[in-house]
Amino acid sequence: MPSFETLRFDEADGIATITLGRGGGNRINIQMIKELTAICNHLEDDSDAKVVVVRGSAGVFSEGVDFEDFDTDKPMDIHGFNKWEKCCTRLERLPKATIAVVDGPAVGGGFQLALICDLRIATARSTFRLPEVHQGFLPGMACFRLAKYVGLGHAKRIALTSAVLPASEAASLGIIDAVVDDMDAGLAEAIAALGPNHTVAVALTRRLLNESFADEYEDAIGHFLAAQHRAISQTAFLETLRKARKG
Repeated sequence: MPSFETLRFDEADGIATITLGRGGGNRINIQMIKELTAICNHLEDDSDAKVVVVRGSAGVFSEGVDFEDFDTDKPMDIHGFNKWEKCCTRLERLPKATIAVVDGPAVGGGFQLALICDLRIATARSTFRLPEVHQGFLPGMACFRLAKYVGLGHAKRIALTSAVLPASEAASLGIIDAVVDDMDAGLAEAIAALGPNHTVAVALTRRLLNESFADEYEDAIGHFLAAQHRAISQTAFLETLRKARKG
């Protein structure tokens, strides 16, 4: 992998780590989107990692959109927003488990980036906020994802009031899975909790869970059976059968 301007990427022992904020601050700009897209290409095509960790730097997870990317002398367009949402969807659908490690503010798109991960852990000093409505635009597809975690009422309050959520409240609402004192130990525990992490089973289970809010049961059962057929045809399940018969 090349070196990047806005983030750092490391990969070792089956763990890929994306650290936001290398040299370019902790704001999301077009350059970061390009670099995250390049990382998605690598993770989808060439990486043997089973877990992807997304974390911030310098006491900030992400401060959200970089307004320096916008030129007020030109008509506004949604090209950059479209690129960002496509990048988020690719990260969300990676055939690997994803963990957001939040230490400090997760604002706007940073909050959204945490939501797309499978697991989220945070330190007590972390906060979560969607300030976009108070700034005159929309909080991305957090509009789509947030209510699935917290319910419609809480989602409206968080998005419309631009509330700053402390880690304790975020945990009580189900936005994060754990508040930890020792981030490295908390991350190690989260990785261990994922178990063998068979990538096909992870990707298929995640997809069915995401679809569960939209599909009728009659459609969902068909999707499940197709996914289950694919899963039980993989090496991981066949190995489980072999071990069970030996035991």
